[in-house]
Amino acid sequence: MHCPLGLRVMSYNVHRCVGCDGVLSPERIAHVIGLYRPDVVALQELDVGCARTRHDDQPALIAGALGMHYHFHPAIDRPGERYGDAILSRYPLRLVRAAGLPSLARGVWPEQRGALWVTVDCDGREVQVLNTHFGLSGRERLAQAEALLGPEWLGNPGCAAPRLLCGDFNAWFNSPAYRRLRDALPAADDPDGRRLNTFPSRWPLLRIDHVFRSPEMKVREMRVPRTPLTRLASDHLPLIVELDLP
Repeated sequence: MHCPLGLRVMSYNVHRCVGCDGVLSPERIAHVIGLYRPDVVALQELDVGCARTRHDDQPALIAGALGMHYHFHPAIDRPGERYGDAILSRYPLRLVRAAGLPSLARGVWPEQRGALWVTVDCDGREVQVLNTHFGLSGRERLAQAEALLGPEWLGNPGCAAPRLLCGDFNAWFNSPAYRRLRDALPAADDPDGRRLNTFPSRWPLLRIDHVFRSPEMKVREMRVPRTPLTRLASDHLPLIVELDLP
């Protein structure tokens, strides 16, 4: 399979495939993704086997509809029900690590958080891709950023460039967790200097979804599609980044 010089990456919090209209539809999420034809997709807030979402295997349904490879990591794993994040790719994937991140037992909506690391094989050129969903507490987010920069994740010798860190960080520009990650791994910013917000989808006031990349991966274009469909399908808008591979 031929991998072009560019790599199109999407980060998308899909809100358990429940739209702002209250409709549960993995098919609609797959349709949104398919419209923009990303090579790699980092998805957050997916259910597998949960009663609240018809016991669907959401990552399998979405990946199957798109004909993509995928890996899913349940940050929360209860008997018969799992909830977490996934990475989808048009190119073969190899799972490197999937594990929890430091999470507060108390705080605003405490919830176990996790991260997923895969290697994407772009026609013999390996790209390391990490996906995560940070917590709602500033202290928790900073601890999670430090963990991802540590020896088990980005600090691991196996996580060599080119590499990407994608996800819903619940962190806006210049927040401590954002700055900590940006100082270690440059953020993908819009080449035209636009502040492309992703949340909430109907009236996007913040960008809390980000893609961080190793410096040799140049940003060609960044988009946040704001259409009637994307404003309805989830409470986040998808973030799309076009990158040049080294």
